[in-house]
Amino acid sequence: MKTQKITHVNKVERTWHEIDASKETVGRVATRIASLLRGKGKRTFSPHMDMGDYVVALNVDKLKLSGRKLEQKQYFRHSGYLGGLKTEDLKTLMNKKPEEVLKRAVFSMLDEVKFRKAMMARLKLVKGSEHNFAQLKK
Repeated sequence: MKTQKITHVNKVERTWHEIDASKETVGRVATRIASLLRGKGKRTFSPHMDMGDYVVALNVDKLKLSGRKLEQKQYFRHSGYLGGLKTEDLKTLMNKKPEEVLKRAVFSMLDEVKFRKAMMARLKLVKGSEHNFAQLKK
């Protein structure tokens, strides 16, 4: 029986990535971001450890959608009480908070592990193309 070799990393090297969200559709941008946040492209990737990088998504207010998603897609949440179902259209969410659309897409693509919130904390969503994250401006 083959055994899998697991490498333990004491210090994780985290780099910063910029992604322009206006060039591709929401799903394609979200999969790239989720892969970077998880750290899947690294040689030292291990599923039980948080190995991901920081990601800055630019132009979140200019997200592209395919098909008729803007009219048809709805987000649901439930309070837990009878009749507590709340729905929200994608169109109204894009008008109010366009960064929330990408944030929800990335959150649902990440694995349900204990460090999922820590991965989401490394995602920075920016309206427009200018940001003030000093780590990238070298």
